[in-house]
Amino acid sequence: MSGAGSSTAHHIVLDAPGAHRLVPHEVAEPGPGEARVRVHASGICGSDRELWQGNRPPEYVRYPVTPGHEWSGTVEAVGPGAPAALVGRKVVGEGFRNCQVCDRCHAGDTTLCTAGYEETGFTQPGAMAPTLTLPARLLHPLDDAADLNAAALLEPAACIAAAALKANARPGERVAVVGTGTLGMFAVQFLAAGSPGELLAVGSSTDREALAHAFGATSFRTRHDLPAADYDVVIETAGSASAATTAAALLRRGGRLVLTGIPAAGAQGLDPTDLVVRQLEVQTVFGAPPAAWAHTVRVFGAGLLDPVPLITHELALSEFPHAIDLVGSGDPKVGKVLLHPE
Repeated sequence: MSGAGSSTAHHIVLDAPGAHRLVPHEVAEPGPGEARVRVHASGICGSDRELWQGNRPPEYVRYPVTPGHEWSGTVEAVGPGAPAALVGRKVVGEGFRNCQVCDRCHAGDTTLCTAGYEETGFTQPGAMAPTLTLPARLLHPLDDAADLNAAALLEPAACIAAAALKANARPGERVAVVGTGTLGMFAVQFLAAGSPGELLAVGSSTDREALAHAFGATSFRTRHDLPAADYDVVIETAGSASAATTAAALLRRGGRLVLTGIPAAGAQGLDPTDLVVRQLEVQTVFGAPPAAWAHTVRVFGAGLLDPVPLITHELALSEFPHAIDLVGSGDPKVGKVLLHPE
């Protein structure tokens, strides 16, 4: 059904790698259990570049698709059976469209849903549009005073919250983060909130050393100048070919490692003999289950998570190709890029 503004508002459609259109936006009426969100902003990350370049694994994308899995907005309508109290609320939302009935979903591991992969912005319409309609059960309401620019980054923050929960760092432990991109800077903030004895940030360069310290890191090293293996917990966020081995090398015997980065084919693998002899505990994260989202929203609402310094560019949806180029430029001055509906 058409809605107000549908004759002038547009959304992005990627028909195939490198081929996009701005399409007149039709405002959908939410169906049973659904909510329609007026999008405030949508962030761009490396997986959106994969959509654009065509190197995302085929089972994790379905063209044509409207991208946008990192977003914030305000609920403007709900369908039958959805809570009416959501209307007018600022929200963020989970991306994984889990089935809710398989054994993994019942256990709370919704990112492992056995019904198959479905995710907003990859196989289902995303938020690079004026409105987004999705199941209301995926929404997480924010405080009325929440900064919606900052909230648009809560999706990557939730993925790191999942890693932090798995790492289970205890107060006073020595912890480290490998990688200083958006995920790495969120990992520093989550770990800093747990009162570590030491918090090391490891980057490929010193470009974000000052920001890491501002977020709570107590020390900073480059990957070419690593300290001795004496850390209780390491969260890896870089996704580079050597990041996992770099992270594992920092751990004490019996230490805990959480991997979040997805490197390209040919990356260095972890040595199974080293894992066994040093009795390292290794866990991984892909996406964020509801518990991690709820934790993120609580930490954000408490003022312990500050995404704003990570945002460097805000552009209109029509500037999507330029935004994609910025994200892939390798320019250290480019942080998080947000797109706003026009």
